[in-house]
Amino acid sequence: MSEHETKEPVDAGAEAEHDPQFDPVIKLEHKVEVKTNEEDEDVQFKIRAKLFRFDKESKEWKERGTGDVRILKHKETKKVRLVMRRDKTLKVCANHYLSPDIKLQPNVGSDRSWVYNVTADVSDGEPAAETLAIRFANSENAELFKKEFQNAQEANKNASGDANSTSSEAKPESKVDQTTEEKKEEKKE
Repeated sequence: MSEHETKEPVDAGAEAEHDPQFDPVIKLEHKVEVKTNEEDEDVQFKIRAKLFRFDKESKEWKERGTGDVRILKHKETKKVRLVMRRDKTLKVCANHYLSPDIKLQPNVGSDRSWVYNVTADVSDGEPAAETLAIRFANSENAELFKKEFQNAQEANKNASGDANSTSSEAKPESKVDQTTEEKKEEKKE
C-alpha cells in the first residue's frame, strides 16, 4: 500500500446485517411422477444386503452394490421377482424372477451369504445369465432371506401352474400380431 491509501476500518455490524436473500429463478410447482415399474407389485420381503457378481473373464467377484433387496409379488399375475437397488443412486443392480430351478448354496467360509445362478437377470437392460452372491449383516438375516427366497420360488411354481391352466382360454393378441394386422389393412387401402 502507498502512503496516500488508507485502509478503511471494516464495520462488523454492517457485515452482519448484510444477509443476502436469493429468490429462485424458476419455481418448481409440479412434481414429476417417476415410474419404477413396481407400482403393480407388493413388497413381500425387504432387507439390507450387499450383492456381488462373478466375472468369468477375470475369475473374481465384483461388487454390484449395497442396498435393500426386495422380493416383490405382482398383484395380477402373482409372479414373484427379486429387485435390488443401490443405496444413493437407486440404480437397479439385481432384477430377476425367482424361478423354482434356482438353487441357493452357502458361500464357502461364510454363514451370512448365499451364492446362486440366475438365467435371466435384467438389471443391465438385457437378460443375462449371472452368478450372484448376496451377503447380509449376520447369519440370522441370511436365514430369513433363504426362507423368503424359497417361499417366493414356491409361489412362482404355483403361479406358473395357474398360468398354464388359463393359457387355453382366450388370450389377448400380442403386439406382433397387432402390427401384422395393421400392415395388412394398410396394404388393402
